[in-house]
Amino acid sequence: MPEQRAQRARPAATSASKAASESASKSATQSGSTSASATASKGPEEAARRASRSLTRLIGHETEGVSAVRRAEKGWRVHVDVLEVPRIPDTTSLLATYEVELDSKGHLAQYRRIRRYRRGASDD
Repeated sequence: MPEQRAQRARPAATSASKAASESASKSATQSGSTSASATASKGPEEAARRASRSLTRLIGHETEGVSAVRRAEKGWRVHVDVLEVPRIPDTTSLLATYEVELDSKGHLAQYRRIRRYRRGASDD
C-alpha cells in the first residue's frame, strides 16, 4: 500500500511542476519580456502567433488561421483569417482576412480588414 501512494504522488508532483513552468513561460510571453532579437530570431512562426493573439485581443473574434507571413521593412506583415459571423450550417459563416503589421519588436503597429468572404467560397 505505501508503494502505491508513493507512485500516485509522483505524477501529481510532476504535473504540478509542468503546470508551474508553463505558467511562468506564458506570463513571460504575455508580459512582453521577449526581446526584439529573440522575436526576430524566431522568425515567421513567432510573428504569426503574435499577430493572431494581438488581433484576437483587439477585435474579439476567433482566429481561424494564418494565410500569409512576410518580412516588412520594419517588422512583419501577417494575414490572419478570422471567424466574424458564425452561422449554422457552418458553410454559411462569414470569415475575414486581416492584414496585421508588427513592428521590429513584435508589437502590433496596425491592422486592416482586406477581405470578407463566406466559408467554402473559392478565390476567383
